[in-house]
Amino acid sequence: QVQLVESGGGLVQPGGSLRLSCAASGSISIYAMGWYRQAPGKQLELVAAITSGGRTAYADSVKGRFTISRDNAKNTVYLQMNSLQPEDTAVYYCNAEHYSSSPAWGQGTQVTVSS
Repeated sequence: QVQLVESGGGLVQPGGSLRLSCAASGSISIYAMGWYRQAPGKQLELVAAITSGGRTAYADSVKGRFTISRDNAKNTVYLQMNSLQPEDTAVYYCNAEHYSSSPAWGQGTQVTVSS
């Protein structure tokens, strides 16, 4: 099972951008990767996912604003977030899944959108 470490969170003004990174301890080529978020008092929700083959999917709330990508050579997954809004404030978690093992999770990175 890979170990995941997120980075790139922070405080940004509404309309701003951030890029989150998720660095894995080993190869991610076989894994489906995802970004989840959890806002205070709310359930964990899937934000974006990318299959091992590169197919992507997004929550309706972030379509057209967020882009997930992966660089298997660097064992890293990214989440480019544009046009950020206060409702995007949450802790963002990286996830790796493969049928042969239990899911792996990172420790999370805080994203705060506020003026």
